[in-house]
Amino acid sequence: MSWGTELWDQFDNLEKHTQWGIDVLEKYIKFVKERTEIELSYAKQLRNLSKKYQPKKNSKEEEEYRYTSTRAFLATLNEMNDYAGQHEVISENMTSLITGELTRYVQELKQERKSHFHDGRKAQQHIETCWKQLEASKRRFERDCKEADRAQQYFEKMDADINVTKADVEKARQQAQLRHQMAEDSKAEYSSTLQKFNSEQHDHYYTHIPNIFQKIQEMEERRIVRIGESMKTFAEVDRQVIPIIGKCLDEITKAAESIDHKNDSQLVIEAFKSGFEPPGDIDFEDFTQPMKRTVSESSLSNSRGDGKSEPKFGGKSKGKLWPFIKKNKPPPPPPASASPSAVPNGPQSPKQQKEPLSHRFNEFMTSKPKIHCFRSLKRGLSLKLGAGPEDFSNLPPEQRRKKLQQKVDELNRDIQKEMDQRDALTKMKDVYIKNPQMGDAASVDHRLAELGQNIEKLRIEVQKFEGWLAEVEGRLPMRTEQARRQSGLYEAQNTSAVNSCAQDRESPDGSYTEEQSQETEMKVPATDFDDEFDDEEPLPTIGTCKALYTFEGQNEGTISVAEGEMLYVIEEDKGDGWTRIRRNEDEEGYVPTSYVEVYLDKNAKDVQITPENL
Repeated sequence: MSWGTELWDQFDNLEKHTQWGIDVLEKYIKFVKERTEIELSYAKQLRNLSKKYQPKKNSKEEEEYRYTSTRAFLATLNEMNDYAGQHEVISENMTSLITGELTRYVQELKQERKSHFHDGRKAQQHIETCWKQLEASKRRFERDCKEADRAQQYFEKMDADINVTKADVEKARQQAQLRHQMAEDSKAEYSSTLQKFNSEQHDHYYTHIPNIFQKIQEMEERRIVRIGESMKTFAEVDRQVIPIIGKCLDEITKAAESIDHKNDSQLVIEAFKSGFEPPGDIDFEDFTQPMKRTVSESSLSNSRGDGKSEPKFGGKSKGKLWPFIKKNKPPPPPPASASPSAVPNGPQSPKQQKEPLSHRFNEFMTSKPKIHCFRSLKRGLSLKLGAGPEDFSNLPPEQRRKKLQQKVDELNRDIQKEMDQRDALTKMKDVYIKNPQMGDAASVDHRLAELGQNIEKLRIEVQKFEGWLAEVEGRLPMRTEQARRQSGLYEAQNTSAVNSCAQDRESPDGSYTEEQSQETEMKVPATDFDDEFDDEEPLPTIGTCKALYTFEGQNEGTISVAEGEMLYVIEEDKGDGWTRIRRNEDEEGYVPTSYVEVYLDKNAKDVQITPENL
């Protein structure tokens, strides 16, 4: 089938059809272009969605991704990011392989179509010109024939008329001959023009037009094939990314299958495990017998001494309700402006004598003598509320171990970075030494020395934290009566004060007190007393003081003074209203700061109290 033979007379319809084919191609290009825009928009939205739910750096969310379920979700987010990338690949490939190629092809197709139909119009114009020439020759031949007939009839009429002269007859005869000759010439011209037209017409309809229409047909068929190939490419672009998208989906499935509920449950244990034993049973307190005991230094010290060799209260561990119960805080020490009457000096009233021992022990725990147990802390560390100690001693044992291990790993990474920098600079220095024109070798010495100092500091830090870590790891396996009696919260202080005086927080009747000052919340594990403080060297003298009033120290850690007495100052007031003084090597304790007049002197250590000082 050929358009040249079958559609020889459908030039206008073919022109319309080919224009429609180009319009279809342009419509398909527009469709693919909009598809690429949709793919890009979809990929962008997927990326934004993935980014929106990604954990923020250096935030608490990063810690949550330890669990398998959250890690699976993070893997899903990452795979969705890759999934979005494949849609970007689809858009890029469709743009380059379909939209761009077809756009260039449409321009070429329009030029080719224009050329073919220009040749077709030119051929039509030529055949039309030949037809017009044929018609003109035919009309001229017809006219000459009619003129010749009229001239012949006129001659015959003149020849039959006897009245016409011979000259007129001759003239009519010559005119008739001339017309006949003209008719013959027109006939010959018409015949020649007709033959020529027939030849041209044959060539036009059997050669020129079929060739032109054949080219147009081939052009249209190429357009059809090209749009089919583009549609195949359209599908192939999608098909090429299907394996990668399938891998993304497989990874999401794999991440979902990796979720381990048992492991997540174990991680919760590791995250919040304190390392303490549950509280023991609470002993029955019999209130039917009035308690006549009073709190004194001897009773408290005896109870402390007994705790060294055997458990208190008949060997049973008192249950501490510290996670759930907080007792009311007793009143603080008297202010600096208080008068001597503000401190009780006389004997206790019957009502005071009958107060429960636990209440009087709470008063002791919130009074200044308790700070006697934390003198190591007061020397080395002063923490503000909310700030954690360097050794993480404010955390439970298990959590503290994890924090210390993380700190050691972080320091080791920092050391490795510094060592890498040092190695790089060392190599650079060697290059400078071998090739002085490249740089001055001495210019890196300062940096190398600085790196060496940094590495040494970091190693000291690592040793320090590893020591704390070894200390914690050495304590964690212990499950003794002491461990079961520990409090659930650590004090926010250095490790030298952690094991010092926690037994003072448990009263003889098994009650538990907890207090919090404005600066530091003291939380101490209730372990048995040792002789740590008895073996310490005495604190140096920092000055002297004169007692302005008489003070009778009735609680452990206080000392009685008489008005006008001169004593040594070994620890000044830290803002809590108490000053620590010493009478001799065996007698020292705390007195209210408002009861004494302090004379601080750096050289007071070597000064003896003499009558001249009084």
